[in-house]
Amino acid sequence: MSDSWLDRIPSQERQRIRERLRSPAEYERLREKVKGPEDLEREMERNELLAELALAMELEPKLAEALRAQVQEDIRNEGLPSVLHSLHLSTGLTQALEKGDFTLAVQPDANTHVDQLVVVPEGKVAEAVPVSQKFSERYLGQFKKAA
Repeated sequence: MSDSWLDRIPSQERQRIRERLRSPAEYERLREKVKGPEDLEREMERNELLAELALAMELEPKLAEALRAQVQEDIRNEGLPSVLHSLHLSTGLTQALEKGDFTLAVQPDANTHVDQLVVVPEGKVAEAVPVSQKFSERYLGQFKKAA
């Protein structure tokens, strides 16, 4: 005998759930979540490149230092708001990042759980700030060409 949670709710509620799931709006919302093969291939390639970058930064300190110097130069030239994907930074954190007191890491985003390149201020691991998509793609492209 099937004893699922659906069997335990009133029939009116079951009917409402069925109608909601069959609605065109719900179908479109679920359809947007589905990824095509091209999207999956791009996502897998990006994740593979980020994994290789993370490993290379751990194994080759010179590479990590060169990337950190590039980010520091971009912060100096382009400004902190354009390089980092964060609107609200404390003044102490802003000063530390402008001075270059940070390291780079690959960490998953708290909301989307997708790996990304982040700037981690020295001594404050909990305050990792993601690098903007534009600059992240630029750094990954440079790493891909070098590899």
